[in-house]
Amino acid sequence: MRLSRPRISALADHELDEEQREALEPYRGGDSGVFNIFRTLAHAPRPLRRFGFWAGYVLGRHNSLPPRERELVILRVGYLCKAGYEWAQHVVIGRDAGLTDEEIERIKAGADAEGWSPGDAALLRATDELVGDHFIGDDTWAALARDAGLDDRQRMDVVFTTGQYTQVSMMLNTFGVQLDEFLVADPDLTS
Repeated sequence: MRLSRPRISALADHELDEEQREALEPYRGGDSGVFNIFRTLAHAPRPLRRFGFWAGYVLGRHNSLPPRERELVILRVGYLCKAGYEWAQHVVIGRDAGLTDEEIERIKAGADAEGWSPGDAALLRATDELVGDHFIGDDTWAALARDAGLDDRQRMDVVFTTGQYTQVSMMLNTFGVQLDEFLVADPDLTS
């Protein structure tokens, strides 16, 4: 976590106006309640609505990346961006998508760490290139098809997913969104 306290607070239910309450409605219903990211973004209800639409695509069933591969990308983005909230949230989601604890820890070391399949390494390398240079080089683009077996649509979704979660990491870090009660901070991402 880059900030030990929020710059922009997560709004409690009693602090919400009608527009904010409506913007948060799609995020209610889970056992964990409304996450701090959404309670923070509720300060800007119109952007939150639009954000939710695109985020729903990237994290939802219409994203053509299989869930495990999608989470590999998201966790790498979170680590590269030093986004403790993003990392903690997606450790939970990544496990549900089939990533092991050992793989999750190895994501931190990147594509060249021992144990990755060529396809997983290509996904991690593509993520590194996008976050670092905002461009996937020819060799990595080819490896996504050859080694990861991704078609053009899936390679597009690698870019969409990386872009979405880079933006999310910027918001989380800058606004100082704090962990939800059920999340565990990673010591490698704690300032």
